[in-house]
Amino acid sequence: MPELPEVETTLRGVLPHVIGKRVREVIVRDKRLRWPVPDTIYELEGCRIDTGIRRAKYMLFGTKKGTLMIHLGMSGNLRVLTPDAPFKNHDHVAITLDSGKQLRLHDPRRFGAALWIEGDPMQHPLLKDLGPEPLGSDFTATHLRTACQGKTAAIKQLIMDAHVVVGVGNIYASEALFMAGIDPSKPAGKVTKPRLENLVKAIQAVLKASIEMGGTTLRDFVNESGEPGYFAQTLRVYDREGEPCRICGAKIKRIVLGQRSTYFCPKCQK
Repeated sequence: MPELPEVETTLRGVLPHVIGKRVREVIVRDKRLRWPVPDTIYELEGCRIDTGIRRAKYMLFGTKKGTLMIHLGMSGNLRVLTPDAPFKNHDHVAITLDSGKQLRLHDPRRFGAALWIEGDPMQHPLLKDLGPEPLGSDFTATHLRTACQGKTAAIKQLIMDAHVVVGVGNIYASEALFMAGIDPSKPAGKVTKPRLENLVKAIQAVLKASIEMGGTTLRDFVNESGEPGYFAQTLRVYDREGEPCRICGAKIKRIVLGQRSTYFCPKCQK
């Protein structure tokens, strides 16, 4: 699934092609995404795209009339092509710009979304109750400590809760906990504030590194140019069960937390 770094990488790639451009045509080839593509999406035609930001794993393209919200789902991607490029089977939505370029949402599993929002997009039901951005100033050890207080759930499950902090997916949670030296199964309420400070820094470092490297190569994520990212080459624990820890040499272990595979070093993480 495209996670925050993959979405950020995609957004950074497409922004130069869409900002300041006017939408000439909206093409909906199949409405059947996670939420049906609304007919109101055609309101985008004639609008100039003035802004483009990411909130969690949603991309928001703002105009004076409203906001186009795109989610890549489980296996989707957003590409910049020319309108005469042949459509693929799962190219569901296309936005033709006056520059002669076309933005296409490709989503084989149809868990993505292309929605039209009028008014403040941050008040949309999908966004208004989300936690802070992990790379923003609101994500601090104090915030995390408050969220952890009295919680018996594993720390890994807590940092993957979008109400606590957005965008820390399974891969990045495992990697950040390794960097911070914290056992992923440790009850959140028992993690001390100094260790939470290290965890906040680790989460930010892992996400920044992944964004710079273009996300991961896992499964079928590709960036806006159709090329895979390269962060997977630097993974320290994720999907490395039985392999030696890059720090101490102990064998990486795999457990299941919250129905998700979790990888850690039993020697480095306590």
